[in-house]
Amino acid sequence: MASLGLLFLMIPMLLLVGSSTKFQAEARQYDVGGREGWVVKPSEDYNHWAQRNRFQVNDTLHFKYNKGIDSVVVVKKEDFDSCNINTPIQKMDDGDSIFPLSNSGLFYFVSGNLDNCKSGQKLVVLVMAVRQPLPKPVPPPASILPPQTSTMPPQTVPATGLTSPVLPPSDKSSSGRVGVTVGLGVLLGFLLCGFVGLD
Repeated sequence: MASLGLLFLMIPMLLLVGSSTKFQAEARQYDVGGREGWVVKPSEDYNHWAQRNRFQVNDTLHFKYNKGIDSVVVVKKEDFDSCNINTPIQKMDDGDSIFPLSNSGLFYFVSGNLDNCKSGQKLVVLVMAVRQPLPKPVPPPASILPPQTSTMPPQTVPATGLTSPVLPPSDKSSSGRVGVTVGLGVLLGFLLCGFVGLD
């Protein structure tokens, strides 16, 4: 029973730690055109499909099409607008192509079949920027710290007879809420331990 009470005591703290942990999403593969694949007239316009998705760096696009009849050409914006397939950045023509989204920004895809491109078989994908973590605060220079005047080791004070200092009221910042959350979690844990101990 004591271990059960200890478990209840730890739950609020685990929740608090877990809520501050960030999980990175794994890279995803997107099938361009869904079941239809890379075709001339899809049931959903490719750019509408792209706007519904949130592409991240390291995701991949899967293009499925008829080899020998069609292909996928990665182009610059001006070539995208005019369906110019003569100066491609990259051309994929194996019928089952994977394109890695290696960086953020806009990617432009057109059909390698000029007639298909002019009929609207083209796609613009926006890859979202990678969010950088906030920089850590820089500690103050050593010259601001007070000089050490004594070389004696710090004294130890026995724990008996000590009381907790009374803290002044704080503002209503998020750090205050964290303290209240932890305090309530510990109080809840002690109450649960007391009830379990009554059995």
